[in-house]
Amino acid sequence: MSTQVHAEVTADQVEQISEDLDEPEWLLETRLEAFEALGDLAMPDVIKTPGREWTNLDALDYETLVDPLDYAQEKDRVDADGVDVLEWSEALDQHGDVIEEHFGSIVDPQRDYLTALSTALFSAGTVVYVPEGVDAEDVKIRTRMNSRSLFNYTLVVAEESSSVTILERQSTGEDAKPVDEGRYYSGIVEAVVGENANVQYGALQNLSEETYNFSVKRGHAGTYGTLNWIEGNLGSRLTKTNVETRLVGDSSESQIVGAFFGHEDQHFDIASRVWHENENTTADLVTRGVLQDSARSVYEGVQDVGRDAWNTSSYQRENTLMLSDESEADASPKLIINNHDTEASHSATVGQVDEEDLFYMTSRSIDPVTAKNLLVEGFFVPVLEEVAVDELREDLEEQVAARLRE
Repeated sequence: MSTQVHAEVTADQVEQISEDLDEPEWLLETRLEAFEALGDLAMPDVIKTPGREWTNLDALDYETLVDPLDYAQEKDRVDADGVDVLEWSEALDQHGDVIEEHFGSIVDPQRDYLTALSTALFSAGTVVYVPEGVDAEDVKIRTRMNSRSLFNYTLVVAEESSSVTILERQSTGEDAKPVDEGRYYSGIVEAVVGENANVQYGALQNLSEETYNFSVKRGHAGTYGTLNWIEGNLGSRLTKTNVETRLVGDSSESQIVGAFFGHEDQHFDIASRVWHENENTTADLVTRGVLQDSARSVYEGVQDVGRDAWNTSSYQRENTLMLSDESEADASPKLIINNHDTEASHSATVGQVDEEDLFYMTSRSIDPVTAKNLLVEGFFVPVLEEVAVDELREDLEEQVAARLRE
């Protein structure tokens, strides 16, 4: 099914954004090609479980959500010794050849309608460039959205034998004007991990709950490379997110850690995928989520083991805890195995707070509300223990505790 671009987005607006960012001709052409393809592209694939399609992206009224030339934002970037963390225009000036080589090489600019829309209209850009041999931590990127719509793009390039830890946050700014129709946020992240390089990318999304959120995080890991994703989702009205790694190099590794907490009528559509494409690769996918009120979630994790991926190790587990009878959740873990020299497993559970645990705690003079909150916090511990970025783990713990107090 294709989606026709609405009349309010024009090629002139695409050209205006590119001119404002002082972009080279090749990048403007990429934007315009994505824009021209919009009418022929389908919406992103959504997760389906037997008898149900959980997320209807076609129902969104993008004409009321997207204002291409209104991209008011606050952007904070904190670099580390030896690492360039640059806003888009500055990055094009200093590392234009690197950007031209890698832009769109990991995430196809025309992979679906929403990705192409983001390629055509992105205005909030950041490049993290880690030269060969540099070991850096505490790179931070914070985006506060003050407009009705915002399209964000991040490129991470880690050269051979380098290492970097990145923490990204998205939120709605205090200067954001009230809107009746809702907001739209789109974020694309491409990560290039060179030979023997290590990238840890943590993201915490806490957008206002009038926001529709679409994101794709995808990376390629080279020989002996490691790419770890950590993603926390607490905000937005609807989130559709994909986190993906291609293990293209021998002995490359990836971990995808996810945590979400939905309440009221929030909706999360969360997909994780790893492709094992070479020998001796390892992957671990772990996600935990909590739902209360009438919140909904659906999760799909895919471990895809190729024919040449000898000696593969791939594991996946997803657990969802529901705190009300009105909440809904499902999970669809999948294994695609094309090589017999593989160790792989997957599991998924959906359930409620254990009544025996709750009874035990209340029988020890803990009031029911406190007991339930302690059990929820304890439920998140196994996934939080996997979060290697201390600041992100502490942020998630604080946000979970704050939501439980609401």
